[in-house]
Amino acid sequence: MEDNKAHRKRQAGPKAEKKKKSGQKNPKAFAPNSGVRAERQARRNMDRGEKKLHVPMADRSQLEPPPIVVAVVGPPGTGKSTLIKSLVKRYTKHNLTEIHGPITVVASKHRRITFIECNNDINCMVDIGKVADLVLLLIDASYGFEMETFEFLNVLQTHGFPKVMGVLTHLDKFKDSKKLKKTKKRLKQRFWTEIYQGAKLFYLSGMINGKYLKNEILNLSRFISVMKFRPLVWRNTHPYMLCDRLEDLTDPEQIRVSPKQDRTVALYGYLRGTNLKSGAKVHIPGVGDYNMSSIKILADPCPIPDKQRKLLNEKHKLLFAPMSDVGGILYDPDGIYINVPGQFAKKEGEEQGYGERLVTNLQDAQETIEDKVNASSMRIFEDSELLKADDYDMDTDGEILEEESDDEDVSSDEEEEEEEEVDDGTGRVRRRVRAGEMRAIEPSEENVEYADSDSDLGFETEEEDDEEEQVQMREDGSLVWKSRILESAAERFLKNKRTTLADFIYKRTGFSMDDESEDETEEQEAGIFIKKVRKEKPKSLAMVDTCKMEFASAALDRWEDEDVLESLRSRFITRKEEEEEKDEDGDFEDLENPENNSKPKEEEEVLDVDEERAMNAKKKEMLKKKFDAQYDGTDEDEPTTYYEQVKEEMAKQQQINREEFEDVDPETRALVEGCRAGFYVRIVLKDMPCEFPDRFNPDYPVLLGGLLQSEEQFGFIQVRIKRHRWFKKTLKTNDPLVFSLGWRRFQTLPLFSMVNEATRNRMLKYTPEHMHCLATFYGPVTPPNTGFCCLQSVSNRTSAFRISATGVVLDNDKTTEVVKKLKLTGTPMKVFKNTAFIKDMFTSALEVAKFEGASIRTVSGIRGQVKKALSKPEGVFRAAFEDKILISDIVFLRAWYPVKPKRFYNPVTSLLLEEKSKWQGMRTTGQIRFEDGIKLVQKKDSVYKPIERKKRIFSKLNIPKSLQAKLPFATKPKQDQKKKKESQGVKAVVLEPEEKRVVSIIQAINTVKNEKERKRKEKVKQDREVHAKKMQSVQKMDAVMQKERSKEFFKQQGKKRAIEEAKEAKSRKKRK
Repeated sequence: MEDNKAHRKRQAGPKAEKKKKSGQKNPKAFAPNSGVRAERQARRNMDRGEKKLHVPMADRSQLEPPPIVVAVVGPPGTGKSTLIKSLVKRYTKHNLTEIHGPITVVASKHRRITFIECNNDINCMVDIGKVADLVLLLIDASYGFEMETFEFLNVLQTHGFPKVMGVLTHLDKFKDSKKLKKTKKRLKQRFWTEIYQGAKLFYLSGMINGKYLKNEILNLSRFISVMKFRPLVWRNTHPYMLCDRLEDLTDPEQIRVSPKQDRTVALYGYLRGTNLKSGAKVHIPGVGDYNMSSIKILADPCPIPDKQRKLLNEKHKLLFAPMSDVGGILYDPDGIYINVPGQFAKKEGEEQGYGERLVTNLQDAQETIEDKVNASSMRIFEDSELLKADDYDMDTDGEILEEESDDEDVSSDEEEEEEEEVDDGTGRVRRRVRAGEMRAIEPSEENVEYADSDSDLGFETEEEDDEEEQVQMREDGSLVWKSRILESAAERFLKNKRTTLADFIYKRTGFSMDDESEDETEEQEAGIFIKKVRKEKPKSLAMVDTCKMEFASAALDRWEDEDVLESLRSRFITRKEEEEEKDEDGDFEDLENPENNSKPKEEEEVLDVDEERAMNAKKKEMLKKKFDAQYDGTDEDEPTTYYEQVKEEMAKQQQINREEFEDVDPETRALVEGCRAGFYVRIVLKDMPCEFPDRFNPDYPVLLGGLLQSEEQFGFIQVRIKRHRWFKKTLKTNDPLVFSLGWRRFQTLPLFSMVNEATRNRMLKYTPEHMHCLATFYGPVTPPNTGFCCLQSVSNRTSAFRISATGVVLDNDKTTEVVKKLKLTGTPMKVFKNTAFIKDMFTSALEVAKFEGASIRTVSGIRGQVKKALSKPEGVFRAAFEDKILISDIVFLRAWYPVKPKRFYNPVTSLLLEEKSKWQGMRTTGQIRFEDGIKLVQKKDSVYKPIERKKRIFSKLNIPKSLQAKLPFATKPKQDQKKKKESQGVKAVVLEPEEKRVVSIIQAINTVKNEKERKRKEKVKQDREVHAKKMQSVQKMDAVMQKERSKEFFKQQGKKRAIEEAKEAKSRKKRK
């Protein structure tokens, strides 16, 4: 018997290569069984891919983006302040005692974060929901979800849903691990239902020293630092700013004289969104619309590190919180100084070293060193005149200017380090100073020339004799080498001086460039020094028309030579046109001898080897692209779909815009395109109400949103609206409703309607249940597809769900087309065959003329048309019907009456109140009656009355006999009428006297019998009433006795049970 050998797989050959290419064991085993099913699956996958696509938006992100806004939201007592303190401690090593307003920190090398706490006010929720990039939603796990959480989520859904992360707190209250696990799972599933499946949820298990655990905060901070954000539509088209501080610029004396006058207010913050141009109109939610007086770009108080660093140093972990308790804060128009108390802070009662005393004593200085130097004076000799510093020129305009050094070899560190921030080791951050300003104050050592004598500095005179090596003097005793020292110094200074256009415009130089001008300063001898008395002299016109230096007129004569100008002509565009004109005149290229057309060697450009290789590689790449486009049909770099094409065009346009303004200074660029997002700016607003700065509360965010030109107008807005399923009350037409639309919050009167028969908008009195409807109201014009939410009240007094409705804007118009049904009724006055005269529908012939041709109908369904009005009586008209109507019919006409919304717009001014949550707008009459306790006065005409209708008696259907004979048997009437017997007449009966007596006796007997029967019935009725009263008392006694018996029974049962339990207890003890 032969042994079976093990199968050896093919290592080479067609089979092995086929398996390697397929990537799986058996390709045929995984092939689709049905081609239809495979096609359906492929179509489904493509549909899923198309659903993921969204409308591409322009990328407006800047190279230095503004800090991302992280809003910490949650009901009171969930740990919002503690979480912000822990995150700030994690990022900056600072311990905050109080949280007020925005707090900006440097989180990483490329990202800054602004934390802001949202208090329990619906106005704050709405404002923060419009600007937050990331929301940390805090949930008390021991209590569960609260109403404020769902209200904020609904606000986010209407204003553009940002990134949301949940944070579960108070987990340390759970002692049972199983209950904790079930609670986490239940809250996570509910959180996923509201956000999306897989939304991130963090757990904060406990606290140590008033802070959350470090590992948990570290995990949360890492997620925040690396999170990416997709631009939202509204924020990508509007500029806005979250103000981090406010300053009242009004003169204090004016405020003292008139405290209620309008103020001038300056708002500071980072610009976000699009560019904000000077003079644009802005809206502050809770205050109103205002025009910007000015906008100024300031130095960034919390800058990103300018160098690429692996890790952030302590001095780069900056904290900017002007409204929180960070330390002493000093404001000025150009910057913000934050002083964190440290070893150089003034502390009374503590001993300090010599260096510390020097630093702290500088804080008490009332004058600067420059002021003290200018006020100083000195006397060289006893009999000389007193010299003062103000009488002498140290330099041009009293400034120390930077001299231009011939050595341009500057270290790379100084070039890269444009800004510098100083940290003294105590956490106190000083304002950065630019390198240019630093060099202007402290000249570099490289620019200082050292020499052994004045001659080495170029102060030689022609009269000096080098061979004799002796000092020559004039007749008056003065030294010869000092004769032209001032002129030589001025010439050398102007030769090496850098002058800019701004220096000439603002006249910052004290020297004239004109060599022929004479020195008009008067010299007075005062010892060895020369005292100068300045006189005003006109500036040279050449200085105004030049930026750096002035050329001598002799140097410009050579440009009058034609040969020199011809040598430069080829460098201009017009030179190319002249050459083309020459070619047209007859200068052709010699194609047979191309060597004759070659340029002279001196005109050919000599390229380096690297440049020539790069040029050849570029040519090869272009040829390859042409070849691929010709044979393959498409280029790899070209977009294959319309979606990719649109994205590529937007990216190209964005790159062109960036390259256009790349070399322009920020001030000029701001004048052209406005201040860009990411700048820290100062915006001044005039004519602000005095309540705004006086009642400013940093716990309530101040948002400044830019308005587009179309949004400054007002009109009628048509929206699609739906009452929220959790809002209990039904919304009524013309009841006041607060809308949060765009940046604004305002109260208006909506008019609800619904499209009827696709032709008209029919007014609705109430919103439908679980359905969308249309609403029209008066307000600011807003772009279509803008979401909004509605509230009936912005106060915190209600415990119910406050979001009453949500929707989206459909259209803006100056007019509206909303109608309501008008039903006119009338009755026939005369009826003819198909014509009738109708009355009680109109009151005059003019009204009839307005409705001529209108369709009418009766209750029975007969249709007709209004024809002409009759002369008499007034209001009666002739109508034609499709059949004869009855005189008892009711005729009605269905008409449509146009309804216009009321022009009511009331902005919510909650920031002007002392208590922000108590803003109240227009109230309904029902609310006023309820709050004031006023009873409703009913009108008699409004009371429903019982409707009394006379019963109509219809005559029997009478079918003629001729028609009955023609009818089939099934439809013939089957009820035979009974024939009446013919009456033969009434016969008179005459009684005999005996018969009369008998009849009278019988009548008397019947009368006595009836009377006895009546009395018997009354006696029986009385006996029954007495018996019923007796039985009622007996039943009451029985009930009392039964209650006593039941009490006694249960009492005995209780005693028996107690005895048995005692016996059982004794038996247990014996067993033990």
